[in-house]
Amino acid sequence: MNDQPSKWVRTAPGVPVIRNVNWGGLATLYVKEVRRFFKVQLQTIWAPAVTTLLFLVIFTVALGRSGRMVMGFPFADFLAPGLIVMGMLQNAFANSSFSLLVGKVQGTIVDYLMPPLSTGELLLGMAGASVTRAALVGLAVWGAMLLWPGVHVAPSHVWAVIGFGLMGSLMLAFLGLITSIWAEKFDHAAAVGNFVVAPLSLLSGTFYSIESLSPVFRAISHANPFFYVISGFRFGFLGVADSPVWVGALILIAINVVLGGSCYAMLRTGWKLKA
Repeated sequence: MNDQPSKWVRTAPGVPVIRNVNWGGLATLYVKEVRRFFKVQLQTIWAPAVTTLLFLVIFTVALGRSGRMVMGFPFADFLAPGLIVMGMLQNAFANSSFSLLVGKVQGTIVDYLMPPLSTGELLLGMAGASVTRAALVGLAVWGAMLLWPGVHVAPSHVWAVIGFGLMGSLMLAFLGLITSIWAEKFDHAAAVGNFVVAPLSLLSGTFYSIESLSPVFRAISHANPFFYVISGFRFGFLGVADSPVWVGALILIAINVVLGGSCYAMLRTGWKLKA
């Protein structure tokens, strides 16, 4: 027998080949998730953009023709930033809530669990793809609004637009991942989207200023995390907000840390994913 080690053996048994971040695997997972929703871009990007524009048309025609002003701005200018980020939030949730759930339903969840990816890499790849879809939807809506007559959506604070858009999209990406881990069928994910995400996004100050509400409903609005995303994102365009911008940023950071940590723990333990 030849006692010389084979030239194909790179490391001793039990010694990991990938000692740090598996950048190749992370990039592959991210590209896979992006290609998945981009293959049906009419449904995942352009359809949500058109739906959001219909909101703008309906509300501006119904409420904005009389020269209505909100927070010192024409109603259409006040409404546009909220509609952009609302579309981003809903699509970030839709993308991440589908990723693992379809694998569980179709029996292909092993494709996510078997590759040499750490828990953090798996979380980052799927959340990153959801944020990418949200950003594409936001850009599509913003580009259409730039061409829409009577609407002004030139950013005044780009850092707030990017920061609150990213934090909001990441928050819904984490929530969607938690939903896809918990859900056992598509009805469960749809229930969270219809009874949690949709009401919170519609009642977050997108279509109105919370200063016009009674003190009770104003306090309820401040308990809605979507409100801080809408308010901060609108500040990026108009320069005014319904609440202190830095308070909203700190709240969103804290929520993302909690949701991200919860996702990490669920993926690491394999709850409802592994036998």
